[in-house]
Amino acid sequence: MPRQARLDMPGALHHIMVRGINKESVFIDKEDKEQLLQRLGINLVDGQGFVYAWVVMDNHLHLLIKSGKRGISDIMRKLLTWYAQYYNRLHRRRGHLFENRYKSILCEEETYLLALIRYIHLNPVRAGIVGTMEELDEYLWSGHSAVMRNVSRSWMDIDYVLAQFGRKKRAAGNAYRKFIEEGMTIGRKPELTGGGLGRSGGGWSEVVARRRKGQKEEFDERILGGGNFVQEVLQEAEDRQIRQLKIQRRGITIGSIIDEECTKAGISENEVKAGSRRGPVSRLRARIAYRSRDELGLSAAEIARHMGMATSSITRAIDREHHTS
Repeated sequence: MPRQARLDMPGALHHIMVRGINKESVFIDKEDKEQLLQRLGINLVDGQGFVYAWVVMDNHLHLLIKSGKRGISDIMRKLLTWYAQYYNRLHRRRGHLFENRYKSILCEEETYLLALIRYIHLNPVRAGIVGTMEELDEYLWSGHSAVMRNVSRSWMDIDYVLAQFGRKKRAAGNAYRKFIEEGMTIGRKPELTGGGLGRSGGGWSEVVARRRKGQKEEFDERILGGGNFVQEVLQEAEDRQIRQLKIQRRGITIGSIIDEECTKAGISENEVKAGSRRGPVSRLRARIAYRSRDELGLSAAEIARHMGMATSSITRAIDREHHTS
């Protein structure tokens, strides 16, 4: 069965999980972890995203991100591509660093925000790396230490996290810490690492009980949330697809974008596709790629196939255009 397209919507809460290939360590030392976090901060600012919880373990990473206007794909692609290149260069290795593509679950914020913050920040406790709240307060590689103001992570939206626990910062900080401490003995919660009916419904026993009462809910493996929330998300995704189809029906295709932009610039399509490095041609290529991504929703790989270029070149072109537009 082919895997479903990732749900990537502006302003949505995503629980993101990234693992090293074959469960191998991909963060060898303190420097590796610090480099990843610095780059994450840069990409969050660029992508206008917000992070509420995170943890960096030796062989995997958890992030709780609310996406900006352009979704999470740009943030994660830039982060993982950059880090893989950094790591392979530093540690003299080749090949894929991470296992398949990252996992992203779109979550119902009202129901799951606090549970996910606690689950993610307590990863080091469940792994036996730290054993007490005092140790967790100081642990550098979990967002908890940033919320406790023991380490500075300016890109983390700490105020939003604490606002869930009260208006006064000191009282909110104490309530947050108590909430985290109460979860230290909970153990693993598989429902917080995926979507679907069983997880959203609180386990199969709850699902079965509801079915016996004639209660049925919408579900999707990419979504953690109740039936109404799932329905809303899927409807929004469908509406976006319909909008893209309407654009295409109006005759706007990547071909028409190429024609229009080439005519305005006075540059031939052949020169664009021949890989010319002239400044005006490179800038034209970037505009075409940017419009194709934003107006048609095409991926970098799809644009690259149309233009006879490498996907990485298209990605860089879009990034350049984004910074100048």
